[in-house]
Amino acid sequence: MRLSIPPAIKTFVSILVVMTSVRCAWAQAEPIGYRTWTSRKGTQITARLIRQTGSQVVLRNESGKEFRVGLSALSPEDIAYVDSLRRSAGTKSSSSGTDWPGWRGPARDGKSTETGLLKSWPPGGPKRLWEKNDIGEGYSGVAVASGSVYVTGAISDQLRVFSYDLNGKSRWTITHGPSWTKSHSGTRATPTIDGDELYLLSGNGKIACYRTRDGREIWTRDMGDFGGRPGGWGYSESLLVNEGQIYASPGRRKSMVALDKKTGRTLWESSGNGGSAQYCSPILIKHGSTSMLINGNGGGLFALNVKDGKLLWSTDFSANNTANVPTPAYADDHVFWSNGYGKGGICMKLTAGGSAGEAWRTKELVCHHGGFIIHEGYIYGNHGGGWTCLELKSGRVKWNAKGVGKGSLCYADGMLYTFGESGGKMGLVSCSPDRFEQKGEFSVAGGGPSWAHPVVAGGRLYLRYAENLYCFDINAN
Repeated sequence: MRLSIPPAIKTFVSILVVMTSVRCAWAQAEPIGYRTWTSRKGTQITARLIRQTGSQVVLRNESGKEFRVGLSALSPEDIAYVDSLRRSAGTKSSSSGTDWPGWRGPARDGKSTETGLLKSWPPGGPKRLWEKNDIGEGYSGVAVASGSVYVTGAISDQLRVFSYDLNGKSRWTITHGPSWTKSHSGTRATPTIDGDELYLLSGNGKIACYRTRDGREIWTRDMGDFGGRPGGWGYSESLLVNEGQIYASPGRRKSMVALDKKTGRTLWESSGNGGSAQYCSPILIKHGSTSMLINGNGGGLFALNVKDGKLLWSTDFSANNTANVPTPAYADDHVFWSNGYGKGGICMKLTAGGSAGEAWRTKELVCHHGGFIIHEGYIYGNHGGGWTCLELKSGRVKWNAKGVGKGSLCYADGMLYTFGESGGKMGLVSCSPDRFEQKGEFSVAGGGPSWAHPVVAGGRLYLRYAENLYCFDINAN
């Protein structure tokens, strides 16, 4: 039996495009419930507003399917409804604002696509919008998605997850179980936000999925289920989500595993290179027709086929190091990875069929924890007690500079945001291979080493230092 679909409904449905990735141009302060949406031609759909991006809105129907709809196709009443939500959020956004839904941003490369941001800072730094001084002990970063800010901290040896709105008002707080209490106690991994779910790994190995609207637990697993055990500083991996799957790195017998994001069910287990779990997080790239997961562990750097976890290539560079921490970076057929304790960096050149060969090594970028970004053919990263720029294809040094000292970084709108490990120093640096030019500096309060990376989202800069969380306005207008 064939159903006849009225032309008016076909027209309305034709403007709906399934979302694969969404960038947020404004953010709602609270979750929005289901309502009836009406097109200008009178056809209707029952759905929930997820977010607005540019001149379109993202709707999710009761079956969980997401659609992108042009505002011009909606009724005047619906357009007014969307506009009222945007105004009530009371926030500014840059011309191409994005969420920062987890570790190292939307593409896990430490880079934001935002524009319209300050290119220099006044004395004392940009305007502080709000701060929190009670998020607990930890080194974990900040996630920003759909109008909410997420961060973790250890209070009374329990790992807490905090959710705030964009004005710093608390939405909810939950407990993720015991926090890491051994060497450098406190929280580690950054929460990963994917749609309506939050995913988190504790230093002790607990994996859990929570609802973002209220923190309700959906499912849990444990790294011990796969024979894994934490290293001397605890699991620090920020979980990676892709097309219905979660990837985690138990280490040793199971270098990586893939879980169903809705249920936690095991989809595949990979022996990979057999290395012990370290402190880095994986990236997912597509090279030619091959999608690969790339991560480091105690055995070195390796890549797995995302479909089944089979090993594609590996190198024993930095094997058996004291600690391998930074996340690998990829651009233009090259994978770069650098570690501290005198190891330096390696660059792998990817070839057809999912293979790779070594392109070069360097001792001119030795990175303990602060990471590196690749932009327009150059690598910028923490090197010892300062900062270095290398040419991606050759490893040739372009410059070295002290800046705010050893620390972490991210990129947005042509600038590097460098956050010092000691003293809470925050620096703004022009992202150029020609020279190191700092355009502003200020400090935030905190104690001990700061290992949380800076975050740029929605025209704001977020800094976490010890028990403190800061939010600054960095919009140019």
